[in-house]
Amino acid sequence: MSESRMRVTDKVKEVAREDFDLAKKLTQDAIRSAAYLYPFKGIVYFFNHRTLWKPLAEKLVPTMSLGLGVTVAMFAVTYVPQAALLSIFNGPLAIFTTILLVLSEASTLFSVLSKNFIISDTLTDTFDGTLLSRNMTSLVSTERQVKSGSDPIGKLGKLVTKPFAKFAPSAIIRYFIYLPLNFIPVFGTVLFVFLQGRRFGPTAHARYFQLKQMKKQQKEEFIEKHKAAYTSFGVPAVLLELVPVLGILFSFTNTVGAALWAADMEEGSESQSGEGSTTAPNLRHQAELTKNKREL
Repeated sequence: MSESRMRVTDKVKEVAREDFDLAKKLTQDAIRSAAYLYPFKGIVYFFNHRTLWKPLAEKLVPTMSLGLGVTVAMFAVTYVPQAALLSIFNGPLAIFTTILLVLSEASTLFSVLSKNFIISDTLTDTFDGTLLSRNMTSLVSTERQVKSGSDPIGKLGKLVTKPFAKFAPSAIIRYFIYLPLNFIPVFGTVLFVFLQGRRFGPTAHARYFQLKQMKKQQKEEFIEKHKAAYTSFGVPAVLLELVPVLGILFSFTNTVGAALWAADMEEGSESQSGEGSTTAPNLRHQAELTKNKREL
């Protein structure tokens, strides 16, 4: 009996050690990637490049009105009952954890409504415009027409293909699955934000995957390879978008940050390969065929 218990104990220790080593590696990868800095780089870059303000300015009034209305309504309707419920589990901390919970709920609802019905196209323009400001013309031109000029937003032409959907029903389903974590004092709320951030990271690069013309398997492999970095980007990005009303502004700055990260990835892969990696593989192949025909 004692030997059996020892084997179980050893197995538990082995599993715990493996999980700890994995968590340690992911943390190290996240720190090395410095992806957590890009939401803040996006804020600085956005305010230093006024041409990128145009998409936001066009939708500012309706989105701010929607954000304010959703936040006020959520606090008026859901704060008291949720605070009463959370006080059973969190005690005095329920005052603060409920605020974060309601902000998260309001942010999720606002994100669904705004990104699907108001600012979907403008976020795409912001992402592409940021790439153009970083001289990523060949990358952007894989999926839309690019005009001449010095204004990155003004250079944006007609879309070749419709951008990927920014919201899927699975996101809401996962949100409500994770929601009960807030009943766990402090740690549960932190874990809830972490899980939301892990989902947010790859979503922020949906347009990048499309511009790179990645197939589903390629995208999944890329996300898996950079999952620590995407989580470290997603957590501060989610927290920024939780800010009442101003969350819409941070939706745009997060988009700028994601585009800056994509541009840095492209420049990094280009320097490693020694060739123009910003050109999608299909376009490079077509260029090579054209060159061969001319030589013949």
